[in-house]
Amino acid sequence: MNESTPPGVVPRARTRERQPVPVRTIAATIGMVLAAYLLLQIAHDTRRVLTWIIIAAFFAVALYPVAGWVERKVTRGRRSLATLLVFLVVLAVFLGLVAAFTVPLAREGTRFADQLPDLIDDARAGRGPLGHLLQQTHALQYVQDHQDQIKASASGLTTPATGVLRGIATGIAGTVTIFVLAYLMVLEGPKVVAGTLALLDPRVQPRVRAVASDCARSVTGYLSGNLLISVICGVLTFIVLTAFGVPFAGLIALFVALADLIPLVGATLGAIVAAVAALAHSVPAAIAVIVFFVIYQQLENHLLQPLILSRTVKLNPLTVLVAILVAVELAGVLGAFLAIPVASMIQVIARDLWDNRHGTVKEEPTVGEDMEPVSSSG
Repeated sequence: MNESTPPGVVPRARTRERQPVPVRTIAATIGMVLAAYLLLQIAHDTRRVLTWIIIAAFFAVALYPVAGWVERKVTRGRRSLATLLVFLVVLAVFLGLVAAFTVPLAREGTRFADQLPDLIDDARAGRGPLGHLLQQTHALQYVQDHQDQIKASASGLTTPATGVLRGIATGIAGTVTIFVLAYLMVLEGPKVVAGTLALLDPRVQPRVRAVASDCARSVTGYLSGNLLISVICGVLTFIVLTAFGVPFAGLIALFVALADLIPLVGATLGAIVAAVAALAHSVPAAIAVIVFFVIYQQLENHLLQPLILSRTVKLNPLTVLVAILVAVELAGVLGAFLAIPVASMIQVIARDLWDNRHGTVKEEPTVGEDMEPVSSSG
């Protein structure tokens, strides 16, 4: 006991003096906060370019194995020539799809422009289906009574039209940018992979290579599986529309196939367009198309997707649904496209971290929850 402490009194523990926070720590914290804010601001201002880069990376990962196969089997080690051949095929397919849409639309637009004066005369005279409809709904009388308001509304359409033209120009620029970025990513992919692995510890390189191979295989599997499902949907739609004599069956079926690539809402959008086109032809055709899509949706959701995607992406339906809902909320249509492959890559990385934590690092890349070896998954 301390001599200065009175008898019977328990000495208090001497409190430590609180050390002041160093100025360097405060400055470093403020700098990190400002740097994070600056990065978020840059990402917000360049979100369009970042979106193009993400889409280009998605297609580059999907086309990377194709370019590798062409390099080994066709060009005999010439990477630049293999990449050029692959992207020439992709460009030809893309231009073919554009032509498949624009040529019929241009032809029908020209035909409609030629018939427009006669249609206007018939509508004014109350002749034909359109004339009878306008006469029964008193639409012509409404137009005559509200000519000034209609002219004012028409003059205000210039701004939206300008926005549409600007959007079309941006879309074209984005498509070209994505194509060029994806081409360069596939071309320089081996150098980038080799340079990145060279920065890592040699003991970690096989593990990183295995995980990267799994992620790339998931993206390629998702894209190929989704394309196969869309082809099946388009072919069946073409058969049904042709059987009931719906005009432009091929064009509508192509649109349905492309729309089916969008998760959740794509198939419904394609079904609406096909049903409206069938209704313009005849009521029985519309009923048949609606019944077909109701049945097909059940088959696709419960048979095709589990059968095809389970062999490529290896995700259970609950994970797929949650991933799509969260991704759509965060990134809209882009999130819907990337939700399933991103969820699959997260699953691959999480499984590898779990395996490594338990000391069972994979000797060979695996696919899916059952860790099926790549060599036997086919």
